Amino acid sequence: MNLVNSFLIAFAMYSRIPVPSLEWTKDRMRYVMCFFPFVGLAAGGLLWLWLKGTAFLGFQPAAAGLIGTAVPLLVSGGIHMDGFIDTADALSSYGDREKKLEIMKDPHTGAFGVLSCGLYLLCYAGLMTELAAQWGQGKNLGGILMALFFLERAFSGLSVAAFPCAKKTGLAATFADSAQKRTVRRVLLIEIGAAGAALWILGGFLGLWAAAGQAAVFFWYYRLSQKKFGGITGDLAGFFLQICEAVSIGTIVLGMKVMR
Repeated sequence: MNLVNSFLIAFAMYSRIPVPSLEWTKDRMRYVMCFFPFVGLAAGGLLWLWLKGTAFLGFQPAAAGLIGTAVPLLVSGGIHMDGFIDTADALSSYGDREKKLEIMKDPHTGAFGVLSCGLYLLCYAGLMTELAAQWGQGKNLGGILMALFFLERAFSGLSVAAFPCAKKTGLAATFADSAQKRTVRRVLLIEIGAAGAALWILGGFLGLWAAAGQAAVFFWYYRLSQKKFGGITGDLAGFFLQICEAVSIGTIVLGMKVMR
């Protein structure tokens, strides 16, 4: 029963998809990160339906791409973008680790966070528009998108279960403390392997190229979090996920152009 509860908490915390409400106890939160990738599966599936539907209806790529940019944000409720903005603010400061962590904790948004968010959304929308324009030229793009959205959240969950936490409090620390870390790490590694296999089956070189892009961002994220913050936080996990998502779309677009 706790597995079902962990599944529901994962969707309640990381999406706006309606699920039955329940109390977030330590036992129920134990395996939340194992089910976090399935939120990505739902987000990728909805994005697939949007791009497939707009292609069928003859939407212009600009309209399909711009509105498509909003789909993952609407599914997540912006929780990961909030982490991206807070982390961008902290990275733009000249303070030490403690100062950066203090900035991330501050509920107010700084100028660099706003600018970084605007720049990110412009780049993401451009890539999404290009993807919409190429939608009919590639096979299994919907399945590849779903696998990539699944994979990026498996990587994010693995960081919570495996990386040191920068603080003893906060969202990442809460889930890390509540998790049966060894079991969660094993499950997430299996999910990463399954997503990688699915990408190979569905996309061949294109799928592996996109997965390699995510892996590169994951290792960069580890080094950044250790060097700048002394560990991860919930905001950093959101920052990683947003960067990883943009890189995923970018690698698909670039890969399709190279493979023409």
